[in-house]
Amino acid sequence: MTSAALQFPFPVPPASGTVHEVADGILWIRMTLPFALDHINLWALADEGGWVLVDTGVGNAETWAVWQGLFAGPLAGKPVTGLICTHFHPDHMGLAGPLTTQWGIRMQTSVGEWSFGRMLMLEQGDDYVANQVGHYRRAAYDDDMLAGIRERAGTYRTRIQPLPPAITAIRPGSHLSIGGRDWEILEGGGHSPDHVCLWSAQSNILISGDQILPKISPIIGVWPQEPDARPLADFLAALRRLKGLPADALVLPSHNLPFTGLHVRADQLLAHHDERLARTLEACAIDGATALDVLRVLFTRPLDAQQTSFAIGESLSHLHHLMAEGAVARTDRGDGVWTYRRT
Repeated sequence: MTSAALQFPFPVPPASGTVHEVADGILWIRMTLPFALDHINLWALADEGGWVLVDTGVGNAETWAVWQGLFAGPLAGKPVTGLICTHFHPDHMGLAGPLTTQWGIRMQTSVGEWSFGRMLMLEQGDDYVANQVGHYRRAAYDDDMLAGIRERAGTYRTRIQPLPPAITAIRPGSHLSIGGRDWEILEGGGHSPDHVCLWSAQSNILISGDQILPKISPIIGVWPQEPDARPLADFLAALRRLKGLPADALVLPSHNLPFTGLHVRADQLLAHHDERLARTLEACAIDGATALDVLRVLFTRPLDAQQTSFAIGESLSHLHHLMAEGAVARTDRGDGVWTYRRT
Protein backbone atom coordinates (compact mmCIF):
# COMPACT_ATOMS: atom_id res chain seq x y z
CA MET A 1 0.00 0.00 0.00
CA THR A 2 1.68 3.21 -1.14
CA SER A 3 0.64 6.74 -1.99
CA ALA A 4 1.89 9.62 -4.11
CA ALA A 5 2.11 11.53 -0.83
CA LEU A 6 4.98 9.27 0.22
CA GLN A 7 8.29 10.51 -1.12
CA PHE A 8 11.44 8.43 -1.53
CA PRO A 9 14.45 10.75 -1.56
CA PHE A 10 16.95 7.88 -1.98
CA PRO A 11 15.42 5.61 -4.64
CA VAL A 12 18.45 3.33 -5.11
CA PRO A 13 19.70 1.32 -2.11
CA PRO A 14 23.43 0.86 -1.53
CA ALA A 15 24.97 -2.29 -2.99
CA SER A 16 26.25 -4.96 -0.62
CA GLY A 17 29.49 -3.89 0.99
CA THR A 18 28.92 -0.18 0.31
CA VAL A 19 27.31 2.70 2.20
CA HIS A 20 25.14 5.67 1.27
CA GLU A 21 24.99 8.84 3.36
CA VAL A 22 21.37 9.87 3.93
CA ALA A 23 22.20 12.78 6.27
CA ASP A 24 25.34 14.25 7.70
CA GLY A 25 27.04 11.42 9.59
CA ILE A 26 24.27 8.83 8.97
CA LEU A 27 25.24 5.98 6.65
CA TRP A 28 22.78 3.54 5.08
CA ILE A 29 23.93 -0.09 4.86
CA ARG A 30 21.90 -2.85 3.25
CA MET A 31 22.33 -6.57 4.00
CA THR A 32 20.72 -9.54 2.28
CA LEU A 33 18.42 -11.90 4.20
CA PRO A 34 17.68 -15.61 3.59
CA PHE A 35 13.91 -14.98 3.85
CA ALA A 36 11.09 -13.98 1.53
CA LEU A 37 11.79 -10.42 2.72
CA ASP A 38 15.27 -10.47 1.25
CA HIS A 39 16.99 -7.42 2.75
CA ILE A 40 17.40 -5.26 5.83
CA ASN A 41 18.53 -1.66 6.20
CA LEU A 42 21.14 -0.98 8.88
CA TRP A 43 22.56 2.36 9.96
CA ALA A 44 25.99 3.60 11.03
CA LEU A 45 25.98 6.85 13.01
CA ALA A 46 29.20 8.84 13.13
CA ASP A 47 30.16 9.57 16.72
CA GLU A 48 33.15 11.30 18.23
CA GLY A 49 35.95 8.82 17.59
CA GLY A 50 33.87 5.96 16.24
CA TRP A 51 30.72 4.49 14.72
CA VAL A 52 27.48 3.57 16.48
CA LEU A 53 25.66 0.80 14.58
CA VAL A 54 21.89 0.39 14.58
CA ASP A 55 20.92 -3.29 14.13
CA THR A 56 23.16 -6.07 12.83
CA GLY A 57 21.62 -8.26 10.14
CA VAL A 58 21.03 -11.99 10.47
CA GLY A 59 23.57 -14.19 12.24
CA ASN A 60 25.16 -16.01 9.32
CA ALA A 61 28.64 -16.15 7.79
CA GLU A 62 27.66 -14.12 4.74
CA THR A 63 26.51 -11.14 6.80
CA TRP A 64 29.55 -11.36 9.05
CA ALA A 65 31.82 -11.26 5.99
CA VAL A 66 30.06 -8.15 4.68
CA TRP A 67 30.60 -6.42 8.03
CA GLN A 68 34.30 -7.25 7.97
CA GLY A 69 34.54 -5.80 4.47
CA LEU A 70 32.85 -2.61 5.66
CA PHE A 71 35.21 -2.32 8.61
CA ALA A 72 38.15 -2.64 6.22
CA GLY A 73 36.55 -0.31 3.66
CA PRO A 74 33.92 2.44 4.08
CA LEU A 75 33.99 2.31 7.90
CA ALA A 76 37.77 1.98 8.21
CA GLY A 77 39.75 4.41 10.31
CA LYS A 78 37.35 4.54 13.26
CA PRO A 79 36.31 1.76 15.65
CA VAL A 80 32.76 0.72 16.40
CA THR A 81 31.97 2.35 19.73
CA GLY A 82 28.31 1.42 20.11
CA LEU A 83 25.56 -0.96 18.99
CA ILE A 84 21.83 -0.26 19.32
CA CYS A 85 19.29 -2.96 18.45
CA THR A 86 15.70 -1.96 17.84
CA HIS A 87 14.32 -5.42 18.66
CA PHE A 88 15.19 -9.08 19.08
CA HIS A 89 14.32 -10.51 15.66
CA PRO A 90 17.26 -12.33 14.07
CA ASP A 91 17.69 -9.87 11.20
CA HIS A 92 18.12 -7.10 13.78
CA MET A 93 20.04 -8.80 16.59
CA GLY A 94 21.55 -11.84 14.91
CA LEU A 95 25.18 -10.69 15.11
CA ALA A 96 24.98 -8.66 18.32
CA GLY A 97 27.12 -11.16 20.21
CA PRO A 98 30.06 -11.33 17.77
CA LEU A 99 30.02 -7.59 17.06
CA THR A 100 30.06 -6.60 20.73
CA THR A 101 32.87 -9.10 21.34
CA GLN A 102 34.88 -7.89 18.35
CA TRP A 103 34.75 -4.26 19.42
CA GLY A 104 34.62 -4.63 23.20
CA ILE A 105 31.30 -2.81 23.53
CA ARG A 106 27.91 -3.52 25.13
CA MET A 107 24.69 -3.73 23.17
CA GLN A 108 22.02 -1.15 23.92
CA THR A 109 18.42 -2.27 23.63
CA SER A 110 15.30 -2.55 25.75
CA VAL A 111 15.21 -5.16 28.50
CA GLY A 112 12.14 -6.79 26.95
CA GLU A 113 13.79 -7.28 23.56
CA TRP A 114 17.04 -8.64 24.96
CA SER A 115 15.36 -10.98 27.45
CA PHE A 116 12.95 -12.37 24.87
CA GLY A 117 15.81 -13.05 22.47
CA ARG A 118 17.88 -14.68 25.21
CA MET A 119 14.89 -16.82 26.17
CA LEU A 120 14.46 -18.08 22.62
CA MET A 121 18.20 -18.64 22.28
CA LEU A 122 18.37 -20.78 25.42
CA GLU A 123 14.96 -22.48 25.31
CA GLN A 124 15.28 -26.21 24.56
CA GLY A 125 12.89 -27.91 26.98
CA ASP A 126 10.15 -30.36 26.04
CA ASP A 127 7.63 -28.02 27.63
CA TYR A 128 8.63 -25.34 25.12
CA VAL A 129 7.78 -27.60 22.19
CA ALA A 130 4.58 -28.79 23.88
CA ASN A 131 3.45 -25.20 24.36
CA GLN A 132 4.16 -24.41 20.70
CA VAL A 133 2.14 -27.44 19.56
CA GLY A 134 -0.73 -26.66 21.93
CA HIS A 135 -0.97 -23.08 20.68
CA TYR A 136 -1.24 -24.07 17.03
CA ARG A 137 -3.56 -27.01 17.77
CA ARG A 138 -6.00 -24.52 19.34
CA ALA A 139 -5.77 -22.56 16.08
CA ALA A 140 -6.93 -25.69 14.17
CA TYR A 141 -3.62 -26.95 12.77
CA ASP A 142 -3.94 -30.56 11.62
CA ASP A 143 -1.49 -33.34 12.51
CA ASP A 144 0.78 -32.73 9.51
CA MET A 145 0.98 -29.02 10.27
CA LEU A 146 1.72 -29.74 13.93
CA ALA A 147 4.53 -32.08 12.90
CA GLY A 148 6.06 -29.12 11.08
CA ILE A 149 5.79 -27.02 14.24
CA ARG A 150 7.74 -29.68 16.14
CA GLU A 151 10.41 -29.78 13.44
CA ARG A 152 10.82 -26.00 13.34
CA ALA A 153 10.84 -25.45 17.11
CA GLY A 154 14.00 -23.56 18.00
CA THR A 155 14.48 -21.99 14.54
CA TYR A 156 15.45 -18.69 16.18
CA ARG A 157 18.68 -20.26 17.45
CA THR A 158 19.72 -21.16 13.91
CA ARG A 159 19.52 -17.55 12.70
CA ILE A 160 21.48 -15.81 15.43
CA GLN A 161 24.87 -16.03 17.04
CA PRO A 162 24.81 -16.27 20.85
CA LEU A 163 23.34 -13.06 22.23
CA PRO A 164 25.32 -11.03 24.78
CA PRO A 165 24.82 -11.99 28.43
CA ALA A 166 24.49 -8.34 29.47
CA ILE A 167 23.21 -5.10 27.97
CA THR A 168 22.94 -1.41 28.63
CA ALA A 169 19.17 -0.90 28.80
CA ILE A 170 17.46 1.94 26.95
CA ARG A 171 13.92 2.99 27.76
CA PRO A 172 11.27 5.22 26.20
CA GLY A 173 11.97 8.84 27.02
CA SER A 174 15.70 8.35 27.53
CA HIS A 175 18.18 10.22 25.34
CA LEU A 176 21.42 9.29 23.60
CA SER A 177 23.96 11.81 22.35
CA ILE A 178 25.64 10.53 19.19
CA GLY A 179 27.78 12.68 16.94
CA GLY A 180 26.32 15.94 18.21
CA ARG A 181 22.73 14.75 17.73
CA ASP A 182 20.30 14.09 20.53
CA TRP A 183 18.34 10.88 19.91
CA GLU A 184 15.22 10.28 21.98
CA ILE A 185 14.16 6.67 22.51
CA LEU A 186 10.53 6.23 21.45
CA GLU A 187 8.24 3.42 22.48
CA GLY A 188 7.03 1.12 19.73
CA GLY A 189 4.65 -1.77 20.21
CA GLY A 190 2.82 -4.67 18.61
CA HIS A 191 5.55 -6.12 16.42
CA SER A 192 7.79 -7.20 19.29
CA PRO A 193 7.75 -6.91 23.09
CA ASP A 194 9.47 -3.53 23.60
CA HIS A 195 10.51 -2.28 20.16
CA VAL A 196 12.50 0.96 20.28
CA CYS A 197 12.78 3.75 17.70
CA LEU A 198 15.27 6.62 17.64
CA TRP A 199 14.06 10.18 17.07
CA SER A 200 16.25 13.21 16.39
CA ALA A 201 14.11 16.34 16.68
CA GLN A 202 16.98 18.62 15.69
CA SER A 203 17.54 16.72 12.43
CA ASN A 204 13.88 15.67 11.91
CA ILE A 205 14.93 12.03 11.43
CA LEU A 206 13.23 8.88 12.73
CA ILE A 207 15.07 5.53 12.74
CA SER A 208 11.95 3.41 12.85
CA GLY A 209 13.12 -0.20 12.82
CA ASP A 210 10.13 -2.32 11.82
CA GLN A 211 7.62 -0.10 13.62
CA ILE A 212 6.58 1.73 10.47
CA LEU A 213 7.54 0.59 6.97
CA PRO A 214 6.66 2.29 3.67
CA LYS A 215 5.28 -0.67 1.70
CA ILE A 216 4.22 -3.42 4.10
CA SER A 217 2.75 -3.75 7.55
CA PRO A 218 5.07 -5.46 10.04
CA ILE A 219 3.84 -8.74 11.45
CA ILE A 220 1.51 -8.08 14.38
CA GLY A 221 1.12 -11.54 15.82
CA VAL A 222 0.00 -13.55 18.85
CA TRP A 223 2.67 -16.10 19.73
CA PRO A 224 2.70 -19.23 21.92
CA GLN A 225 4.61 -17.53 24.75
CA GLU A 226 1.69 -15.13 25.35
CA PRO A 227 -1.36 -16.79 23.81
CA ASP A 228 -3.90 -14.22 25.06
CA ALA A 229 -1.93 -11.12 24.03
CA ARG A 230 -3.47 -8.08 22.33
CA PRO A 231 -0.59 -6.78 20.18
CA LEU A 232 -2.78 -5.01 17.64
CA ALA A 233 -3.93 -2.49 20.25
CA ASP A 234 -0.28 -1.77 21.04
CA PHE A 235 0.56 -1.33 17.36
CA LEU A 236 -2.32 1.01 16.63
CA ALA A 237 -1.46 3.10 19.70
CA ALA A 238 2.17 3.31 18.53
CA LEU A 239 1.06 4.54 15.10
CA ARG A 240 -0.99 7.28 16.72
CA ARG A 241 2.00 8.30 18.84
CA LEU A 242 4.16 8.52 15.71
CA LYS A 243 1.63 10.93 14.22
CA GLY A 244 2.73 13.32 16.96
CA LEU A 245 6.06 13.73 15.14
CA PRO A 246 6.42 16.18 12.23
CA ALA A 247 4.72 15.03 9.04
CA ASP A 248 7.81 15.79 6.97
CA ALA A 249 10.26 13.76 9.06
CA LEU A 250 12.74 11.60 7.17
CA VAL A 251 11.94 8.01 8.16
CA LEU A 252 14.75 5.46 8.03
CA PRO A 253 12.98 2.06 8.10
CA SER A 254 14.50 -1.40 8.34
CA HIS A 255 12.96 -2.56 5.06
CA ASN A 256 12.26 -0.95 1.68
CA LEU A 257 13.40 2.67 1.16
CA PRO A 258 13.78 5.75 3.37
CA PHE A 259 10.74 7.97 2.98
CA THR A 260 8.91 11.10 3.98
CA GLY A 261 5.16 11.21 4.60
CA LEU A 262 5.03 9.79 8.12
CA HIS A 263 1.45 10.84 8.85
CA VAL A 264 0.21 9.54 5.50
CA ARG A 265 1.84 6.17 6.08
CA ALA A 266 0.52 5.92 9.63
CA ASP A 267 -3.01 6.64 8.35
CA GLN A 268 -2.59 4.02 5.62
CA LEU A 269 -1.62 1.40 8.19
CA LEU A 270 -4.47 2.36 10.51
CA ALA A 271 -6.91 2.01 7.60
CA HIS A 272 -5.31 -1.29 6.56
CA HIS A 273 -5.92 -2.84 9.97
CA ASP A 274 -9.43 -1.40 10.17
CA GLU A 275 -10.17 -3.20 6.89
CA ARG A 276 -8.68 -6.45 8.21
CA LEU A 277 -10.70 -6.17 11.40
CA ALA A 278 -13.86 -5.80 9.31
CA ARG A 279 -12.95 -8.87 7.25
CA THR A 280 -12.14 -10.83 10.39
CA LEU A 281 -15.50 -9.93 11.92
CA GLU A 282 -17.27 -10.95 8.74
CA ALA A 283 -15.46 -14.31 8.81
CA CYS A 284 -16.73 -15.01 12.34
CA ALA A 285 -20.17 -16.17 11.34
CA ILE A 286 -22.74 -16.95 14.01
CA ASP A 287 -21.79 -20.64 13.92
CA GLY A 288 -18.12 -19.77 14.50
CA ALA A 289 -14.79 -19.86 12.70
CA THR A 290 -11.37 -21.15 13.71
CA ALA A 291 -8.21 -19.04 13.50
CA LEU A 292 -7.24 -21.12 10.46
CA ASP A 293 -10.59 -20.25 8.83
CA VAL A 294 -9.90 -16.56 9.44
CA LEU A 295 -6.39 -16.92 8.03
CA ARG A 296 -7.85 -18.18 4.74
CA VAL A 297 -10.01 -15.06 4.53
CA LEU A 298 -7.19 -12.62 5.34
CA PHE A 299 -4.44 -14.32 3.32
CA THR A 300 -5.42 -15.56 -0.12
CA ARG A 301 -1.93 -15.99 -1.61
CA PRO A 302 0.00 -19.26 -1.23
CA LEU A 303 1.95 -19.44 2.05
CA ASP A 304 4.81 -21.69 3.08
CA ALA A 305 4.89 -23.25 6.56
CA GLN A 306 6.71 -20.35 8.21
CA GLN A 307 4.49 -17.76 6.54
CA THR A 308 1.43 -19.72 7.68
CA SER A 309 2.62 -19.45 11.30
CA PHE A 310 3.07 -15.71 10.87
CA ALA A 311 -0.40 -15.47 9.29
CA ILE A 312 -1.98 -17.39 12.17
CA GLY A 313 -0.34 -14.95 14.55
CA GLU A 314 -1.81 -12.04 12.56
CA SER A 315 -5.25 -13.66 12.46
CA LEU A 316 -5.22 -14.17 16.21
CA SER A 317 -4.16 -10.58 16.84
CA HIS A 318 -7.22 -9.33 14.96
CA LEU A 319 -9.49 -11.84 16.65
CA HIS A 320 -8.22 -10.85 20.10
CA HIS A 321 -8.75 -7.18 19.29
CA LEU A 322 -12.37 -7.88 18.38
CA MET A 323 -12.80 -10.00 21.52
CA ALA A 324 -11.59 -7.12 23.68
CA GLU A 325 -14.14 -4.86 21.99
CA GLY A 326 -16.91 -7.36 22.71
CA ALA A 327 -17.61 -7.98 19.02
CA VAL A 328 -16.42 -11.60 19.02
CA ALA A 329 -16.68 -14.40 21.58
CA ARG A 330 -14.36 -17.41 21.81
CA THR A 331 -15.38 -20.95 22.75
CA ASP A 332 -13.83 -24.41 22.74
CA ARG A 333 -15.66 -26.47 20.17
CA GLY A 334 -15.05 -29.62 22.25
CA ASP A 335 -11.81 -30.95 20.78
CA GLY A 336 -9.42 -28.32 22.09
CA VAL A 337 -9.81 -26.07 19.04
CA TRP A 338 -11.02 -22.52 19.63
CA THR A 339 -13.81 -21.07 17.55
CA TYR A 340 -14.79 -17.44 17.27
CA ARG A 341 -18.27 -16.08 16.52
CA ARG A 342 -19.83 -12.68 16.22
CA THR A 343 -21.70 -11.69 19.33
